[in-house]
Amino acid sequence: MTTKPDPSPSAATATPAPRPGTWVMPDTLVIIFFVALLAALMTYLLPVGSFDTQTVTFVQDGVEKTRQVVDPDSFRYDLDEQGEPRLAPVPVFDPQGKGFFNYMFEGLVSGDKWGSAVGVIMFMLVIGGSFGVVMATGTIDNGILRLIHHTQGREFLFIPVLFSLFSLGGAVFGMGEEAIAFAIIICPLMIRLGYDGITTVMVTYVATQVGFGASWMNPFSVAIAQGIAGIPVLSGAAVRIPMWIGFTLLGIAFTMLYARKIKAAPALSYSYATDAHFRSAQQGSDDQSHPGNSRFNLGDYLVLATIVATMVWVIWGVVAKHWFIPEIASQFFTMGLVAGLIAVVFNLNGLTLNGMAKAFKDGAATMLEPCLLVGSAAGILILLGKGGPTEPSVLNSILSAAGGFIGHLPDALSAWFMLLFQAVFNFFVTSGSGQAALTMPLMAPLADIVGVSRQVAVLAFQLGDGFTNVLVPTSASLMATLGVCRVEFSAWVKFIWRFMLLLLIAASLMVIGAHYLGFS
Repeated sequence: MTTKPDPSPSAATATPAPRPGTWVMPDTLVIIFFVALLAALMTYLLPVGSFDTQTVTFVQDGVEKTRQVVDPDSFRYDLDEQGEPRLAPVPVFDPQGKGFFNYMFEGLVSGDKWGSAVGVIMFMLVIGGSFGVVMATGTIDNGILRLIHHTQGREFLFIPVLFSLFSLGGAVFGMGEEAIAFAIIICPLMIRLGYDGITTVMVTYVATQVGFGASWMNPFSVAIAQGIAGIPVLSGAAVRIPMWIGFTLLGIAFTMLYARKIKAAPALSYSYATDAHFRSAQQGSDDQSHPGNSRFNLGDYLVLATIVATMVWVIWGVVAKHWFIPEIASQFFTMGLVAGLIAVVFNLNGLTLNGMAKAFKDGAATMLEPCLLVGSAAGILILLGKGGPTEPSVLNSILSAAGGFIGHLPDALSAWFMLLFQAVFNFFVTSGSGQAALTMPLMAPLADIVGVSRQVAVLAFQLGDGFTNVLVPTSASLMATLGVCRVEFSAWVKFIWRFMLLLLIAASLMVIGAHYLGFS
């Protein structure tokens, strides 16, 4: 008996089992474990040292403020009784929490509600749950489907509007994996309009990553990185919002130029052969997934209004009232609650109070992995010594060595090297929150040493981390989106390297320009 292939989205996005002998990229948690092991070994090899701190005075919003920063010229090794630099190796296990096998738990419980790791982890759980409720209303899904329906026949609007919408989703709430389901629906429509599967990947997944990288308020990258770096969460929006607009317009222009070429000569498409599957498929006029059949009523408008009002309210609170992690998390929790109650009243997606609770738990559950990454990464810093710059630690010795190398470079070049480092590191850790947890505790004090503002260090992180997600094969979301659009990875590389190069050039100019303009 012949069985039919499962046409469900879950089957379409399933990752084929690796063949025997095929190398598989280790999970991020595995990578962090070995980084922790390396950190522990380093304590047996590298002596501990410390810095002095100094007070700097600066003016912000017309108010004179002070801040303690590392004095880069004050580093000294801690000496033993013989006057030699002292080692401080960590034990395998320590009842006081300073051993190697203590790193996971100690990292998870380190910090307080205003910062890493406990505060950041709780922030992520609340945000994840709140957006889980918002997604359960179906408003965002149906809004995009209605947009697809109304732009058919007006191709000059279809691409820029979709790209902008997905970019906004990436910027506001870290949209990424959600693009996979939409690509399943959008790809046949794109090809029907004369475009190809690559164009679909551009207006869905790539758009989310452009927004993710250039965001001014992404709670999963910008907010976490700023919290770890010790600067006001979601600050710098006056620079980042125009940056997001600029990078989004750059992505739209690149996509439209390519799409226009493909519409004029379809055979030039890098995915022309695999697009044959969609060209030959028959699309029934009574298909239940047709965009014109999607629901959008008063309840949906109220949910959208709630989301927009929350964004405006949070920005105002950060700017005017200097809200930090606890206040921002509470506002997003309120947003999820209000959106869910609207859905219950208007029967959106049949959501009930119990359904709201389940959606919140499911949304929070999606944050379990990045929460573990944040905690375990914080544990690595504990192994290296997280007592601060004035207490002897291996971390201070590493920072001094790195600062000694980069410090001899022009400060703008140091900022660029931070961007390059984050871009390369993203191949191994594609989780934005995990990468922030691993790198920002190192990059933030290093920025102090080399004369780069911490705001620029965060900018280098978000641009380097976000943009390379469109290329690295270790990104599960990228590979899944390519899979549902039937775009071979080799064909994707042939296409995307030009856009990746363009993004890196623009990001480099942005980071160097922000440094020279004194972005802080």
